[in-house]
Amino acid sequence: MNEIVDKAKKIKLAIFDIDGVLTSGKLIYSPNGIEYKDFHVHDGQGIKLLQKSGIEIGIITACQSETVKKRMQDLGVTHVYQGQTEKLAAYCQLKQKLQLLDEEIAYMGDDLPDLAILCRVGLSVTVPNAPAILKETVCLVTKKKGGNGAARELCELIMKAQNTYQSITDSFFYRE
Repeated sequence: MNEIVDKAKKIKLAIFDIDGVLTSGKLIYSPNGIEYKDFHVHDGQGIKLLQKSGIEIGIITACQSETVKKRMQDLGVTHVYQGQTEKLAAYCQLKQKLQLLDEEIAYMGDDLPDLAILCRVGLSVTVPNAPAILKETVCLVTKKKGGNGAARELCELIMKAQNTYQSITDSFFYRE
């Protein structure tokens, strides 16, 4: 665990996949063909707290969805790459844009399209229901499943490693 904490101390950008990471991975369609996604509020709060601690947030997803666009706007995430069937290209573009090194980036993905990025970043993370090849490749497998607090786990890990968690959570206590 100390090795993971050391990696987390260097993180300046956390990137998340959508389906299977920030959602359960289930695709739900209405009879009209409208796609619904289920985002967990704890993951969203984790992302907001991580931003507050000074970490940039990015999204790289193969899906193209107005729901994702709306959710990321609600969370204030500006680095949103949708429709990325070749995720590594988007990763390289964002890395260059923010002038970061691989070791300064965390990525959380859950399936084979995420593998190329997971092999490059400083802190690679997946969820327990990911394919075995991902779990064998990454630095960390979360305790919680995608869409059910897994992203929050990563956010808190980074904040705790960088000693920002306590001051940020202290701001929520009511003081007279």
